[in-house]
Amino acid sequence: MGVALTKSAQWTAAGHGTRTLEITPLNEAILKEIIMFVESFIYKHPQEAKFVFAEPLEWNTSLEPSAFGSGYVVSETTVKSEEVDKNGQPLLFLSVPQIKIRSFGQLSRLLLIAKTAKLKEAQACVEANRDPIVKILGSDYNTMKGDSIALNSLGKITRDDDPESEIKMKIAMLLKQLDLHLLNHSLKHISLEISLSPVAVKKDIELLKRFSGKGDQTVLESIEYTSDYEFSNGCRAPPWRQTHGEICYVLVKPHDGETLCITCSAGGVFLNGGKTDDEGDVNYERKSSIYKDLVTFLREKSPTFSENMSKQVIPIFNSFGSFPKSGISGSCGNSVFNFWRNCQRQKALKLIYLCIFFRSKGSAKEIQEDKRTGRLEKSRPSVSHGRAQLLRKSAEKIEEIISDSSSESEEDEEPPDHRQEASADLPSEYWQIQKLVKYLKGGNQTATVIALCSMRDFNLAQETCQLAIRDVGGLEVLINLLETDEVKCKIGSLKILKEISDNPQIRRNIVDLGGLPIMVNILDSPHKSLKCLAAETIANVAKFKRAQRVVRQHGGITKLVALLDCAHDSTKPAQSSLYEARDVEVARCGALALWSCSKSHTNKEAIRKAGGIPLLARLLKTSHENMLIPVVGTLQECASEENYRAAIKAERIIENLVKNLSSENEELQEHCAMAIYQCAEDKETRDLVRLHGGLKPLASLLNNTDNKERLAAVTGAIWKCSISKENVTKFREYKVIETLVGLSTDQPEEVLVNVVGALGECCQEHENRVIVRKCGGIQPLVNLLVGINQALLVNVTKAVGACAVEPESMIIIDRLDGVRLLWSLLKNPHPDVKASAAWALCPCIENAKDAGEMVRSFVGGLELIVNLLKSDNKEVLASVCAAITNIAKDQENLAVITDHGVVPLLSKLANTNNNKLRHHLAEAISRCCMWGRNRVAFGEHKAVAPLVRYLKSNDTNVHRATAQALYQLSEDADNCITMHENGAVKLLLDMVGSPDQDLQEAAAGCISNIRRLALATEKARYT
Repeated sequence: MGVALTKSAQWTAAGHGTRTLEITPLNEAILKEIIMFVESFIYKHPQEAKFVFAEPLEWNTSLEPSAFGSGYVVSETTVKSEEVDKNGQPLLFLSVPQIKIRSFGQLSRLLLIAKTAKLKEAQACVEANRDPIVKILGSDYNTMKGDSIALNSLGKITRDDDPESEIKMKIAMLLKQLDLHLLNHSLKHISLEISLSPVAVKKDIELLKRFSGKGDQTVLESIEYTSDYEFSNGCRAPPWRQTHGEICYVLVKPHDGETLCITCSAGGVFLNGGKTDDEGDVNYERKSSIYKDLVTFLREKSPTFSENMSKQVIPIFNSFGSFPKSGISGSCGNSVFNFWRNCQRQKALKLIYLCIFFRSKGSAKEIQEDKRTGRLEKSRPSVSHGRAQLLRKSAEKIEEIISDSSSESEEDEEPPDHRQEASADLPSEYWQIQKLVKYLKGGNQTATVIALCSMRDFNLAQETCQLAIRDVGGLEVLINLLETDEVKCKIGSLKILKEISDNPQIRRNIVDLGGLPIMVNILDSPHKSLKCLAAETIANVAKFKRAQRVVRQHGGITKLVALLDCAHDSTKPAQSSLYEARDVEVARCGALALWSCSKSHTNKEAIRKAGGIPLLARLLKTSHENMLIPVVGTLQECASEENYRAAIKAERIIENLVKNLSSENEELQEHCAMAIYQCAEDKETRDLVRLHGGLKPLASLLNNTDNKERLAAVTGAIWKCSISKENVTKFREYKVIETLVGLSTDQPEEVLVNVVGALGECCQEHENRVIVRKCGGIQPLVNLLVGINQALLVNVTKAVGACAVEPESMIIIDRLDGVRLLWSLLKNPHPDVKASAAWALCPCIENAKDAGEMVRSFVGGLELIVNLLKSDNKEVLASVCAAITNIAKDQENLAVITDHGVVPLLSKLANTNNNKLRHHLAEAISRCCMWGRNRVAFGEHKAVAPLVRYLKSNDTNVHRATAQALYQLSEDADNCITMHENGAVKLLLDMVGSPDQDLQEAAAGCISNIRRLALATEKARYT
């Protein structure tokens, strides 16, 4: 990490203050990698996360003390972590604004607390701690001194007898790995950046000077250097600034703004601080983002420049490429031949040109002969006069273009090669594509088709080619071509848009230019190839919310659903196989577009209303794998909605999903498993998966762990299917539980969440708990309790709680400090994690040896759990009440929680309508009545009357718990009176006849106490 920060990170120049990190994409990328490393450290390396640094990392933070919650002692201006070192010093100490941190665990938690400010905090930490490894591991690890010292220190650690030496060695190796990773990441990032040269910058400035001056048609009012002196290397920046890659500084006066002082450097172009008023020196500090070149910068800063530049496209192009309008020599044929001879894509362009001008005319032999002799036109009786005239006009236009290119090739041979120097910083394809876009703008129909075909010969998947089209205004032209009547132009344009729309920036530009509504209209075209291309392009573009909304608002969902029904449009049985292939392709493209659009909730509903589910179900029966993937992908996205899950059952889709699990296509397997995962929330669906034989293929797919995306989908499907006991029995037969235990370590979080969720469901049965224990599955589960992923923590707490039901497993959990880790999760900010941890503690307390002493050993633990009764979350309250019921079985613990005010807090919850909370609240009240005068206190806090109302519930568990609570409360005379006044006797009499023995006894005991009080009162009255 130290070497990467020293050699790769970009720091500001040393001035009067300390050096700071520049705001550059490279620095931001380095900081994000460091954040990812630190955030994941606490759960990937839990033991190392507790290691105390040799010196604290110190910096000025922007966080306020109020941002810190549980686990910290917070005052107005200071924060101390409850976690301390062996000397009792806190591992995190904040005294506004300075913060000191002494462990990776606290660093991870700080980033979690910082949320959106984590990048700012990471930058401040790195700037204030220039060599963090020294502070973490000690002075022996000074990265400035070279690797040899680090190696000597590593040897020293391995020979040391200190118990922390092994952990220290591991941290040293982890930091070394991070350092190498940051260096490699920096190299990759730098290799993608475009580096400007002094020659290229000079060419740009000279070119802009030609088109600057007064008048509305010029691009700028003026552009000039700040210095007239040019060094031998072509730079005009002072030597001490050249070391930072700076080339020159220019003053630019646009028509619509103030004068801009711009820095041109190897890394790009940006706005600086301008000239100082005193001495006229340049303030070198960067004041804007970095742009790839001067023209791009000015386009962004000046709308007038951008507008006038578009008017100067052809003159500027002539300047770059030196296209003189005169000097056409030789016949048209010779010009064509010279043009194609010098073109990089010679063969393809020859064929395109010849196909356009000689299509359906003569044999290939004649065409070759014409090419050799240079003749463009032949006398053909089949060609109409109008068509021949069109061809002649097209040939004249092409001849003009060809002659320009011919002149360009002649100039290529003349030294010096200025054009090659100007384009040395960008691939030649960039400039060639821009030339083709010019032909698209100015050419006729034939030239347009040639340009489109030529453009497709480039690697349009390459970002340089994509941006070349965009930068010169090619997107507008391509979208305009979609509104023409010429099918070939539409096809060519769509093929290019389909390929370049993989770029996120291009997608947004297409939407901004209004391209999506036009593509939606093309879906009504009678030409199936046009439909396919339009749907595929929509599939690429509709990857973000705004695009998905535009498709829906212009009726695109209905039209795309209609494409799925193309298989029934064939009216020519003689060509059925050809029509079937075309129909399948149309339906595939429609499904592909619906897949992209189905990321939106509103679009999912629109697909359902348009009748998409039956059509998708029908397509699911096809044998075409390339069709199945988008169909299953769409179903997978939509299955998150309950309406869809019901429709999927009704259409018998589950059977086909199960069948395709056995496909050899891994992507199809992944999407089928994910669809089952979404649908298996419903019991009937889980049963259908089992009945159609889906459990065995899911089990077999677990053995292939190379494809992590598929593994996540498969483990997710197994998790949801495990909710049904019958499925768990089958999984036990297929040895799935042993495989899941093996997958509970060294897997991505998305896989671990599902694996642990499945183990949690399987461990509800005794046989499976034994298997997990014998396979060594408890330790990895306990290790995962230190993570920060919310979903993972919810699942792992449930799994640990399920294992704790078995006494043998509980011994292992206790030995691994699992109960303390569960208790610490009660401080987690997420309510779901708190609730799940509290539920898991119930079996732990119930089955632990000497549970009372264990609970008391957690400092502040009882106070923490009592304070959770102040939560607003019903699930948290129910789980905490259940935990208090188990804690209160020990008299000493009951006395402690009574002192912490458990009685008034439980009483305050009594007025609830939630049956789950009522059940566990009544049990907690029943237990708490067994200490001191708690029975009287519950009456004083008005808890008795609401409890009587619980007897009107339809839940038998609530009846039992309430009757037991009322029985305990009825030991106090005032409570008996309250029960009688609220009609408890009649309700309890009905429950005396219940088949539940515990309910019978509690109801009878409560009635007995009330009756005794009544008899005693009556006797006192008459005595």
